[in-house]
Amino acid sequence: MATDFKFIPVIDISPLLAKYDDPKMADDPGVYEVVRQLDQACREAGFFYVKGHGIPDSIIKEVKSVAHKFFELPYEEKLKIKMTAATGFRGYQRIGENITKGVPDMHEAIDCYKEVKEGMYGELGKPMEGRNQWPSNPPNYTELMEEYISLCTDLSRKIMRGIALALGGSPDEFEGDRAGDAFWVMRIIGYPGVSTSNGHGPRNDIGCGAHTDYGLLTLVNQDDEITALQVRNLSGEWISAPPIPGTFVCNIGDMLKIYSNGLYDSTLHQVINKAPRYRVCVAYFYETNFDTAVEPLEICKQRTGGAKKFGRAVYGEHLVSKVLTNFG
Repeated sequence: MATDFKFIPVIDISPLLAKYDDPKMADDPGVYEVVRQLDQACREAGFFYVKGHGIPDSIIKEVKSVAHKFFELPYEEKLKIKMTAATGFRGYQRIGENITKGVPDMHEAIDCYKEVKEGMYGELGKPMEGRNQWPSNPPNYTELMEEYISLCTDLSRKIMRGIALALGGSPDEFEGDRAGDAFWVMRIIGYPGVSTSNGHGPRNDIGCGAHTDYGLLTLVNQDDEITALQVRNLSGEWISAPPIPGTFVCNIGDMLKIYSNGLYDSTLHQVINKAPRYRVCVAYFYETNFDTAVEPLEICKQRTGGAKKFGRAVYGEHLVSKVLTNFG
């Protein structure tokens, strides 16, 4: 459960990445220290920054740069990859089209999901069937994003091995039937800067309303020099998560909250861009297998009194219900 944290910790995960596939990784002092910090961050805030993650700074910057270029295009051009139910909810959505708790969000976005082939998950996966729609310009957009997704998937899996140890399990806790074939979601999001040209300020300055994330772990790649992401602590205060160059902001999602039997909470967060400049954020969401039935891990039940605090949830059902509520 989140506490009255006042800041979000920064964790150097390089010792974990150096030993992630070592059968004796849990005995390594460097890994032990990373795991201790992950556990503390997940218990106290549900949010943390990671540095020493190994993803080149050049690609982190390039994905934001091409996102800026796309959002600068004329509206008619962006509509060429418009998101609809027929596209499996993949593609471009205009400002105000995404709804959080009944209120339109002041952002535009390209939504992408791991490919779901026809019939792959039966009726469960039907609404998400489709392939991603990528902009045709620049010509390397698809290749760039697919490389970035692959790097984020690999990094998330390694961080989850550390979190598995933090929960008292084996490093492989989130492999196999749980997340061995992890689903992923990526949102390339653009938040307009504050405009006061009408003398009355913006009609709604909430770029994205207060929400928790759906899956296991989120990696947030945000524009430098614009602080807009806010995380709510136990007292209801909104704590800023300013961009720190060379890091990702990470947070845990609803499925990890269930697996941990409440030891870790998925923390409410929101985005308010008060800067005059346009802000881009690329959020990658690492999930369980699409059709996995998620329930508290045995080790976590033992650590929390022996009883299950949460019922069983199928990740795909959870995702589809949220998508249909947000865009349906």
